[in-house]
Amino acid sequence: MAETPQRIHVPFRLNLEQQKTRAKELCRAVRAGDPATMARIAACRPKIGGSSDLVGFRLSDAQAVIARELGLLSWPKLKAHITAMERARTAIGDRRAAPDGDVKTLHLRCGSDIAGTLTEAGFSGDFQEYSNPFCQGPVTGDPDQSEQIEARAHFLTQAYGDALGFSFSQCADKLRLQEAALASAAEGYERVVLWFEHDSYDQLVLIRCLAHFASGMPRILDLVSANGFPGSARFIGLGQLPPEALRLLWSSRTSVSAKQLALGHRAWQALKSPDPAMLAAMARTTLAPLPDLAPALRRHLRELPSVQNGLGLTEELILEMLAEGSRTIGQMFHGLMSEREPLPWLGDVMFLHIVETMRRGSEQVFEISPETAAEPWPRRALTITETGRKVLRGEQDWLALTPQDRWVGGIRIRPNAPAWRWDDDKAEAVLR
Repeated sequence: MAETPQRIHVPFRLNLEQQKTRAKELCRAVRAGDPATMARIAACRPKIGGSSDLVGFRLSDAQAVIARELGLLSWPKLKAHITAMERARTAIGDRRAAPDGDVKTLHLRCGSDIAGTLTEAGFSGDFQEYSNPFCQGPVTGDPDQSEQIEARAHFLTQAYGDALGFSFSQCADKLRLQEAALASAAEGYERVVLWFEHDSYDQLVLIRCLAHFASGMPRILDLVSANGFPGSARFIGLGQLPPEALRLLWSSRTSVSAKQLALGHRAWQALKSPDPAMLAAMARTTLAPLPDLAPALRRHLRELPSVQNGLGLTEELILEMLAEGSRTIGQMFHGLMSEREPLPWLGDVMFLHIVETMRRGSEQVFEISPETAAEPWPRRALTITETGRKVLRGEQDWLALTPQDRWVGGIRIRPNAPAWRWDDDKAEAVLR
């Protein structure tokens, strides 16, 4: 339902000659004693300190720094990655046999962002979007139940409907179609491939799918899981990647195991619970069968009200940005995704929903600049109020300002009432 980031090809399509040039430029900057260059090197190689440590800095050292900045451990690994990407591009250009053409295949993804890219990459299987964002709104039962479809449709329409232009009936119909497609996947296809990344949006949809397939799976159930990809931009999601990258990820797919199915089922049950204790315990554990799940669960739980000020983490990040100066909603979203957010999970309309709900307290924590109030929402400028500063400092509790009811999975958060709060230092939820 939420909009997905625009796919950007260039940062994840690397050129070896360009990287060689960058390494030589880095060497020259080191010799010139450029402070910014020293900081770059220290970030990649923390044992290197001041300029005296860089006397023997060589081209091979610069190449190692470049490789690490791009997300790889060494220059040889960077060269191997670029070679593999070039081979994949050649295979696409030569229109070689479809990678998934051996059996009838369904590609399942929590959005439509890679549907076109899979086709560009030469895949021939069918594509199914399953995009119920369980990271926002109530999750109190299995989403194939009629009452849950209605509850989710009510929330999604209220939260995103105006911005994205859909009605309750359209939303409910889409949810029903997605559930029907998931229910028929095991019988309709020999192979189902789950394409997911590491954030809470994806991981919560993944555990829903695993919980479903735990009671009946296709002959082949594969998982493509990505928590990063080499490139010159921050990896946020699969939708950023060019076609050849998807072919590389395809080659690294794994068969879904019984342990993964069981873990997905257990996590899904915990997500639906009104008590976050089980989910918090899972978030504190290294969940080896699904290594991206625990960090995603912890990020999800950080949307609970903080023990310090009653703010969820996204709400807190919004006020932190505004405390530094007035910003438009679009600028805040860009800043959140590029720098502030520890594990990006929001689409822009999902972010807008959080901003809008923060306006509904008994006292305003920020104000919209009157001259921008009639602008499209990304250009509306916000300014923090003194109340907002007090909440941010923990001098005023956000839940005491009667904000709108909201849900974090199966947990309902009401103002002026005992609520589950998140203590990030202890990684646990407390009721107070």
